[in-house]
Formats: sequence, C-alpha cells, structure tokens
Amino acid sequence: MNHNRLSTHTLPTILFVDMNSFFASCEQQDNYWLRGRPIGVCVYTGRKGCVIAPSIEAKGRGVRTGMRLDEAMALCPELVPVETHPARYREYHVKIVEVLRTFSDDVVPKSIDEAVVDLTNYQLVYKDMQQTALAIKQAIRQKVGDWLRCSVGIAPNVFLAKLASDIQKPDGLTVITPETIDQVLQTLRLTDLPGIGDRMADRLQAGGVHTPLDLRYASPEHLRAVCKSIIGWHWHLRLNFGGEVDLDTNADNKSMSAMRTISVDQRSTPERLEELVQSLCLTLERRMVNKGVFCHDMSFACRYQNGKTYNYEVRFSEPKQDGPELFAIIMERLLKFQKAHQCEPVLNEHLRSVSVAVFRFIPAEVVPLSLFGNDTRKDKFRQTLYDLKTKFGPDKLLRATELRDNPAYRDVIGFGNIKDL
Repeated sequence: MNHNRLSTHTLPTILFVDMNSFFASCEQQDNYWLRGRPIGVCVYTGRKGCVIAPSIEAKGRGVRTGMRLDEAMALCPELVPVETHPARYREYHVKIVEVLRTFSDDVVPKSIDEAVVDLTNYQLVYKDMQQTALAIKQAIRQKVGDWLRCSVGIAPNVFLAKLASDIQKPDGLTVITPETIDQVLQTLRLTDLPGIGDRMADRLQAGGVHTPLDLRYASPEHLRAVCKSIIGWHWHLRLNFGGEVDLDTNADNKSMSAMRTISVDQRSTPERLEELVQSLCLTLERRMVNKGVFCHDMSFACRYQNGKTYNYEVRFSEPKQDGPELFAIIMERLLKFQKAHQCEPVLNEHLRSVSVAVFRFIPAEVVPLSLFGNDTRKDKFRQTLYDLKTKFGPDKLLRATELRDNPAYRDVIGFGNIKDL
C-alpha cells in the first residue's frame, strides 16, 4: 500500500512523532534511580565502548551519539554507562505505536523511535491539530511511560513534519504552514534539512542553491538537473506543498542485511569472528523465514581498521534460506580466496566491521523442489522453529550451533531498524 499522493495539500494534517533520547529514556523509565541523571547507552561499557544513545541530561553536558565512552566520561564525569537492552526498546516501540493507532488507523512507523500519524482523513474528527498533538503526548505518558517525552512536528507533508519535529527538543511542538515556512527555512542551513548531507549540499551549492530558501524557490527543472535525478523534483514538491513523496507504506524488502561493528574482544580469535559471521547468517535466516522468502543472491563485506575492504557477491543456482548453509558458503569462499592468493585470513584481528546481505527474493511457496534431494522437511523445520521462538521467546529454543557460554554476537538494534517488529 502506498499513501504517496501528487496533489496540492496545504493543511497541516501530518504529525511526525519523534521520541526524545528514546533508548536512554526507556532505561530511565524502567530504572527510577537513573531518572534525571546523565546516562549513556552503550553496546559495550568498556572504556573504548561507544555511546549510541545519550540521555537528555547527557546531551545537555555535551555528550553526543558516537562518542567513545572514555571521551564522554572525560567530558561528563558523572555519566552513567548503561548496557543496551534491545528487547526493551522494541517493547516500548510497539506500545507507542498502539497508542498512536488509537488516534488514527493511518500510522506509519519510520524507525524504532519515530512514527507518522496521518490525520488527513480525520479532519472531521480533530478540529485542532495542536490539541491533538498534546493529547498524543499525554496518552504516551499515561499509557506507556511517564518518563517518555516526544517532539511532534505538524505540517502538510511528512518531510516538513519531520523538519518541524527537529526544531524544538525535548518535548517540543512545532507547526509549519504555507504562512510560516519561509520564516522557518531562513534560519536553517541546507544540511539541517532531513536527507541532505554534505555531498548533496555541495552538489546543490555548485548549482547555485546555497540555502533552504534557494531550494524552495528554485524551479523543479533546475533542481532535477542539479541533482541529476527525480530527487530534485521531490525537493520542489516537499517545500512547495505539491504532494506527498515520503509516505510509502510498502513494507516489501528489496534486500536484507545484517552488519556489526566489531569490538576488541570479538576480534580476539578467528573462532569468535566465525561465530559472529554465523550469527549474522542466522539473523538473515530468521528475517527470510518471517517474510516467507528465499534469496537468489548474497554479498559479504569486511572493512578493516586501516580503511581497506574485502567484498564479494555470489549468485545461487537454487534459492537459499538456511543460515548455516549461507555461513558454509561464505567460509568456503574465504578459504578458497586465502589459498589462491597465499594471504592472511580475511577474518583477522584488524577487522572493523563485517556485513552479510541477501537479495533477489522469491516467495517460499514457489521455490522449485530439488531433483536430487528433498529439502521440504528442513524448510518446514525452520518455519516451525521460528513460530515457536515467536510464541515462547527467542532464547527458549536454540540450535546446537547457537549455544555459547560467552556469545560473540550481542542483540543490538539500530534507530532505523523496525524490520523484525
């Protein structure tokens, strides 16, 4: 289903709900003694760990996402490092979305801590969008958690609503309309607009577009030429209320990937690295089983501390879904590469990150049967395994290969990761 629409719409009926310091706020919600204190959520709390989510209090003391923990502690000695609890954040995400759906059926989660509430078809129900936003804030505090805060942006389209939600944090409420948009844009830089990074800003400036106001008043033809794609036209639509291009609710995956940045402990032995790669393959297996698809292609990539990379892609003659089988294919390819080039192992102590991706999917029900073997029982077992995991919990039933005293793979979640919910 796709709610994008190309028609002029100037009424502010789109609400963008952005939970403030979401991971840290969830920790403070569950632990009373963390409330009001600067905390930093980390995957690892060693001195070289990374702060993935500072609390509102920590941000006020200069701690930023991506800081090394020792640097953050030097900046804010009272910072409390807290290990991440992904299952907790997923649970809160689901509860928040349930609350939002009491206001509208048209709710689109955009990430683990963001969601769009489309009230375009509810204008007879809600006469005052700002009062509705305040009611949403109150409902989240009452029904989900009294320590959870959100910033809400209200605008005629998703892009401007997200921009509005970023203007006032924490616990903000901002409205952008045709009458106020110029006043908002003139205070911003190009890179303050969601979706414009340094490279896109350089391209726009080379085309004579130096500010957000320049971007708004440039012709769609000029923007399309500068961006060298339809993206330029989309910028014109977003900033001139010409339609909706960011409300695609199609949940189909074109690809699936699992990636991890590797800690010192994880790269300590080849066995730990192999265990990590196997766990990434099992993650992709779970996602494919849940989506009911098999893959025809797979890619594997490594990035090293010195910036060098190793990449390869493989195309299967028969579609695959089994995680251990994907892992065996990767290890066979790595061994063959090492022997052919007489080089050090690809999985070595200098690894910085590793990723596995699968794509070119086919629905499970149309996978052809093999002429030389019957994989039907194995496929049925995988489906049953994940049905039981969903019903009783992910750690109640494990393969023998998943049993570890000190697993290298830690359950983590990215801010944009809602595929498994």
